[in-house]
Amino acid sequence: GKVSVNYKLEGDSAIPDRDFEAAEGTLEFENQQMEAQIVVTIKAVPRYDTKDRFRIILSDPEGGVKLDATKDGGEEKNILTIMIEADPDTKDRVDRVQSLLTKKYQKSKIAHANWAAQFKEAVMVNGVGDDDDEEPSSAGISGWIAHIVSLPWKLLFAFVPPVDYCGGWACFYCALLMIGFVTMIIGDMASLLGCVLCLPDDITAITFVAMGTSLPDTFASKTAAEQDPYADASVGNVTG
Repeated sequence: GKVSVNYKLEGDSAIPDRDFEAAEGTLEFENQQMEAQIVVTIKAVPRYDTKDRFRIILSDPEGGVKLDATKDGGEEKNILTIMIEADPDTKDRVDRVQSLLTKKYQKSKIAHANWAAQFKEAVMVNGVGDDDDEEPSSAGISGWIAHIVSLPWKLLFAFVPPVDYCGGWACFYCALLMIGFVTMIIGDMASLLGCVLCLPDDITAITFVAMGTSLPDTFASKTAAEQDPYADASVGNVTG
C-alpha cells in the first residue's frame, strides 16, 4: 500500500537560506515504489577552504513502515548529514591568484621603498649608505657646495621611477624625457653664452658644449680603466 515519511532540512554549520534552501514536507511512496527523491538546493556561496554541514531528518513514518533502527537517529528518526565542501578547482584558482597578487605586492613594496630611497639619497649630502641605518660620511665645504648646486637636479631626477616598475620601461622613457629636457636647457644656455661672447652657435657647439659632454666621458673612462679588470666600460665610453 501507500506509505509516507516526513522530511526536514536542518542547519548545522551550514545556515538555511544562506548555504542551502530550507525545505520540509512529506515523501510518499506508492505501492511497489522503491525510490523517491528529496530535492536539495545548495546555494553558490563563496567558499575557500571551509566545510559546512546540514542534516536531512526523516520522521513520523506512516502506512506501517518503520525506520532503520541501526542508522543515525534510531527508530524515531533517521538523520543524514550532508557536507558542503569547496570546489578543488576553484580553490586552486584562488591560490594561484593569491600567490600572484602576493608577488606583485612584494614587488610593488620594494619598488616604493627604492623610489623613496632615491629622494632620501638626493637630499642627503653624500647620499645614503648600503644600509638604511648607516650614517652618511661627513662632507667638507666643497661637498656642501656641490650638493647645494646640484640639489634641484637631484630632486628632479629622483622623480624618475626605479626599474622595478613596468619591467624597467617606465624608468627608460622617463629618463629619455629628462635627458631631452636637460639637453634643451644646455642648448639654450650654450646659445646664450655664445651670444654674450659674440661667438656663432657652431663655434660654441664644438668648443664649450663638446668639452662639457666629453670631459665627463673622459673621467668615466679613466675610472673604468682603473677599476674594471677588462676595461670594457672604458672602451664603451671612448667609443661614445
